[in-house]
Amino acid sequence: MTIGRCLSRVTKMSLRSRVLDLYKTLLFMGRDYPQGYDYFRTNLKKAFIKNKHETDPTKIEKMIERGNFVVKEIEALYMIKKYRTMKRRYYNEPANNHK
Repeated sequence: MTIGRCLSRVTKMSLRSRVLDLYKTLLFMGRDYPQGYDYFRTNLKKAFIKNKHETDPTKIEKMIERGNFVVKEIEALYMIKKYRTMKRRYYNEPANNHK
């Protein structure tokens, strides 16, 4: 086996592990998704299966970056949801309280 083939193999394995980590992270985050876990899991699986046969490392890198962006967006969604819940819980003032 040549060095080039070894490096290619190592790169593929590291990309594979990063994709699996991303999938697991998204799956974990989907537990609290507003439309339900089953909906989230089904669409997540479809998205990953759709790109299952991609072999170009640069395209895979771009997809991983996009997946990380989605993770951040979901975190922001959950933070907003948490903020609104806390605001409703602790600052529940009547709407017609102006004089």
